[in-house]
Amino acid sequence: MDELKIIEMVRQGNTNAFSYLVNQYQDVVFSIALKVLKNRDDAEEMAQESFIKAYRSLSSFQGKAKFSTWLYSITYNTCISHARKKKVPYTQIDSLPVSYEESDDSFGDFPEENRARYLEMALKQLPEEDYTLIVLYYYEDQSIDDICQITGLTESNAKVRLFRARKKLHAAMMELMGKEIIS
Repeated sequence: MDELKIIEMVRQGNTNAFSYLVNQYQDVVFSIALKVLKNRDDAEEMAQESFIKAYRSLSSFQGKAKFSTWLYSITYNTCISHARKKKVPYTQIDSLPVSYEESDDSFGDFPEENRARYLEMALKQLPEEDYTLIVLYYYEDQSIDDICQITGLTESNAKVRLFRARKKLHAAMMELMGKEIIS
């Protein structure tokens, strides 16, 4: 069935038609929530909250973008807001791989024995949006297109923000390393 027809049915009062959209997207919405929040209970709650928000806001859906993109954007923003309220890290730093050499040789400047510690501390200093981009791209292996779908950013904006996030991460690591040398 065509999604636009289903959306129109829901708008006309057929609330049961919305269950088709829930069934269609529940796995992806949960997956996005879990990737951002890294907590199964919170992800389930925010996935449900995302569908509630989408249902309540369905009248504002204009069809200029795909319904899935609109829904993923609601999910991403709901999860970011939830994380800010709870002050919960998006992912456990201990579970992240340490190697950045594949993408940026400048991290080779850090002694191997201290690299994980510097990376953990530097990641904690990043703004939440930068942290999320770094985690999605490097640790969750999401493509730029996937990140655009999840965050609602344009491709060029996602690339620029990811580049700037890498620079902030590197600067934070350099600052931490400098502080340790001084100490």
